[in-house]
Amino acid sequence: MGDQSRQTGARRQRRRSPRGDAPAPLYAALDLGTNSCRMLVAQPNGAHFDIVDAFSKSVRLGLELERTGALSNAGISRTLQALHVCSRKLKKLGVRRMRLVATEACRRATNGKAFLEQIRHETGLRLEVIRPEEEARLAVISCAPLVSPDARQVLVIDIGGGSTELVWIDLSEVEATTRIKAMIGLQPGKQAQALLEARGARVIDWISVPLGVATLLQRYADVEDDSARFALMSCYFEEQMDAFSPYSTGTNGQWLDGLQMIGTSGTVTTVGAMHLGLRRYDRQRVDGMGMGAADVDVVIRKFLDLGPEGRRNEPGIGRDRAELIMSGAAILQTILRIWPTQNIRVADRGLREGILFSMMSADGVLSEGQLVA
Repeated sequence: MGDQSRQTGARRQRRRSPRGDAPAPLYAALDLGTNSCRMLVAQPNGAHFDIVDAFSKSVRLGLELERTGALSNAGISRTLQALHVCSRKLKKLGVRRMRLVATEACRRATNGKAFLEQIRHETGLRLEVIRPEEEARLAVISCAPLVSPDARQVLVIDIGGGSTELVWIDLSEVEATTRIKAMIGLQPGKQAQALLEARGARVIDWISVPLGVATLLQRYADVEDDSARFALMSCYFEEQMDAFSPYSTGTNGQWLDGLQMIGTSGTVTTVGAMHLGLRRYDRQRVDGMGMGAADVDVVIRKFLDLGPEGRRNEPGIGRDRAELIMSGAAILQTILRIWPTQNIRVADRGLREGILFSMMSADGVLSEGQLVA
């Protein structure tokens, strides 16, 4: 996923406040996942925000998590190095308003709490482990600006390193002009298994499957045959989806009416870039693009035909993602098979953008208008 938002590069010059008497406030969002450590520093600008600084590093924190149940010393070391960089950036920029979160790897690991304390002691950063429902909510918020005015049902898919979140939202009772704000306004429910309605938007169902690109790959790492491993990953992920049933089969497919699917993750953006034939990633072309389920199938077939070595040498995939792309592809293709749609919209955005929108919206620093990112 790219580290840009509404621009081709991170802006280093701070904007002035509307009154011109002081720089606009800075906000920071950090997402420590199973594979990557990512941070954005941004400032509000009208109805959107501009990036002041960005950081992204593959740390593979949860590399051995599926096998051992704990974070490895090597993963901890890589992550601490990345977080030291983030800490220095935050101090240099003088950021005061921030939210720093950790997700599935730290939720599941037996040494997760001890690691968070080590982070605080060595870097000064205080990370919070967020619940799956909060992770799902932030993914929805980040994708809200991509909702089409005519969408009546929205399925947001966030394929992470250690978990996959799906949220099905009914917008049929929401005015087209307020659908983005309705999605951004969704709040965690009082109970752990609930998300509240906001401005007419209703969460019909949601699920957090404790399988992502890293953990699903680790589960079948001993299977040597590439195609067999892909098939096993697909079948296993489908089994874990049984609890997700936003609409019963008795509805005669009425949920298809006005359905928009939005996918956010490195898997989805990589598939999108390959569909476009990009040799070099271009966020401006990928973010917001649409693909059909058949287009996704063609790209995945190409991944399988390339084989492990071919994927490592494919510029559109890259060596860092070559091993993980097939587990992500298995998740994506399984979801599209269960919930067929003519189009899935690609979102090059994630928890960081969701955190920034959420904080800025709560502080009232975003002006009224069509929210974009």
